[in-house]
Amino acid sequence: MALEEKREKRPPVTPMMIEEEAALRNGSRGLPSGSWAEAAGPRPRTTERHIAVHKRLVLGFAVSILALLAVTMIAVLLSVRFEECGAAAGPPRAGGNGSLSGAARQPPGGRQPPGRPEEKEEARGGEAAAEEKEEEEEEEEEWQRRREPPPWARPRLPRHLRPLHYNLMLSAFMENFTFSGEVNVQLEVRNASRYIVLHAHRMHIEAVRVAEDKLAGGVRVARSFLYPQTQVFVVVLNRSLEVQRSYNLKIIYNALIENELLGFFRSSYVLHGERR
Repeated sequence: MALEEKREKRPPVTPMMIEEEAALRNGSRGLPSGSWAEAAGPRPRTTERHIAVHKRLVLGFAVSILALLAVTMIAVLLSVRFEECGAAAGPPRAGGNGSLSGAARQPPGGRQPPGRPEEKEEARGGEAAAEEKEEEEEEEEEWQRRREPPPWARPRLPRHLRPLHYNLMLSAFMENFTFSGEVNVQLEVRNASRYIVLHAHRMHIEAVRVAEDKLAGGVRVARSFLYPQTQVFVVVLNRSLEVQRSYNLKIIYNALIENELLGFFRSSYVLHGERR
């Protein structure tokens, strides 16, 4: 018996069916070939969202830099202002005979009197200057009545004192060419006087003391001053020195080591191309 093979009837193959079958094979889940090509194409790495984030980061960084610059400028201005205030205040000034004035004399933890100490010190300094000026005027009137110049205005030193011995100590500082000195002079009184006049020029006097011998008490110094016209230093005492007595004069001072032939000076020479 002849077997006849039964053939299934299939619908005709269309181009649409071919495209769908190709899409299934490529894993496009049924998308048409055109849509699959669009989905599988290369996408741009930087999106609009990323661009917005980058702009915010750059803006924040710029703002932080500007804030840092502003803070630095404010700190610099404050430091300059502080230095100006410190320079205006200055170190404690030295009063008569090298003593400190103002707050420098206050003990640690001491209570300040009411009012501003600076104003009081200025007032005291003004009163002291006024008193010295009055004393100078009185002395000038006294010498005018005598019809003779004062001892410090004469070309030669007065002869009422005779130096017996000098003890001089010097400390030289070659870094800034300055020196400090202390001199003790033993004096013999020939004629009674309350003035001590000796040569000195371009010096800063820190302290002056006058004592009778080594055991007796000191003689109070009323004031002292430099007189550049005759290059002398004058010590004015509260009382006259007694005749035939010996006194000790102590002066502490400092000055520059001059670069000219004057007093304690410096010089140099060249040896083998080296300055010494």
